[in-house]
Amino acid sequence: MRLLMVGRLGGQMTVATKIAMENGAKVVHAETVAQAMRLIRSGSGCDMVMIDVHLDIGDLIYQLDLERITLPIIACGTSPDSNAAVLAIQAGAQEYIPLPPDPELIATVLRAVTNDAKDVIIADPAMQSVYTFAKQIAPSDASVLITGESGTGKEVIARYVHKESRRSEKPFISVNCAAIPENLLESELFGHEKGAFTGAIARRIGKFEEANGGTLLLDEISEMDIRLQAKLLRAIQERMIDRVGGSRPVPVDIRILATSNRNLDDAVQEGIFREDLLFRLNVVNLHLPPLRERQQDILQLAQHFSKLYSDMNGMPERSFSDEAISSLQSHSWRGNVRELENTIHRAVLLAQGDEIASENLTLPNGQKVDMTSSSLAAQAAQTAEAVTRSFVGQTVAEMERDLIVDTLDHCMGNRTHAANILGISIRTLRNKLKQYADEGVDITPSGDGQQAA
Repeated sequence: MRLLMVGRLGGQMTVATKIAMENGAKVVHAETVAQAMRLIRSGSGCDMVMIDVHLDIGDLIYQLDLERITLPIIACGTSPDSNAAVLAIQAGAQEYIPLPPDPELIATVLRAVTNDAKDVIIADPAMQSVYTFAKQIAPSDASVLITGESGTGKEVIARYVHKESRRSEKPFISVNCAAIPENLLESELFGHEKGAFTGAIARRIGKFEEANGGTLLLDEISEMDIRLQAKLLRAIQERMIDRVGGSRPVPVDIRILATSNRNLDDAVQEGIFREDLLFRLNVVNLHLPPLRERQQDILQLAQHFSKLYSDMNGMPERSFSDEAISSLQSHSWRGNVRELENTIHRAVLLAQGDEIASENLTLPNGQKVDMTSSSLAAQAAQTAEAVTRSFVGQTVAEMERDLIVDTLDHCMGNRTHAANILGISIRTLRNKLKQYADEGVDITPSGDGQQAA
């Protein structure tokens, strides 16, 4: 993970930098917003910006928006005044970290904002065979399509392929195609020339050039607009890219990895994904089985997350009771590893005795994870009947609106998760939310680092 620290490196900023580096971040430094923008444009690259709260955070975010650059911004400062944090968030920062820095807090923020999971925890034969195959094909330059349900660990195995490849000493650059609006994604991938559009005051190097010599991961490739897919196909075929507004192609030497939680063959049939691009990406396919089909991984992962969050929260590490283990292994884990991680985090905070008990394993709505399939089915039937009654008298459009808005609220504003639950693309969800917002409907603010509709 590449971190750009912006501000004068006084004592506390220096300590924060050291902590970030100890947590695996590669850190570069800029004293001013102007210097930070030059570094970002140059292709030095960063995955996250940590900026002194006393600098003009609003100006930085304004310039990034103007030049079609998408980056998470974290504010930090020594001021005891809580207004500093409030103003930073209002200006557009995603988080505020008080200084002097707490090592556990910085580690948590780095992990949460970048989703930079490096740990490979596998015990189940079904997953071991996937990683064996991944190691076998890693030294080649073949494009790899990684498929599987949301939360199965597609980015983790992508990083593993890069680590085991001949390009491991070169950059690994990840682009979330679902999180970046389509009107910004082209510039994000290919960069732009000065004057290419209003606000392009200087040349900006895109992710293809940042990844030169290394690996580029196109995360959730199915969400890319079909018009941009044509330009991507040319870049993959010819190993040449065209910056937005550029007059001549730029050669690049990269390996392409892509992930999707959707069936791309179906997307081709629907006319929203190019078949020729699918052939280019799917030279090798790595399919990750869902967690419910990897029983031996569940306990291993649960123990890993228990230790992680116990250490992070300064709490004693606890083992799992026999009942808790049974609950973990019988649950369906529709959200896969991500759902398991959140469940264990809650359990660590709730547990009080010597063990993590089954009653400590709860879902976000407070429901226990060990409910039997029959009781879940009965509850679902009762819920469905109540919901049906509540819809009587509404139009289909009103029902759709309420379902989308309520699902987004349930996902705490996370557009990607809500779209997955609803079975629609992130683009369709954004368009619907924009329509509802224009109609005066209250929309839950974005909770996943994406721009709100």
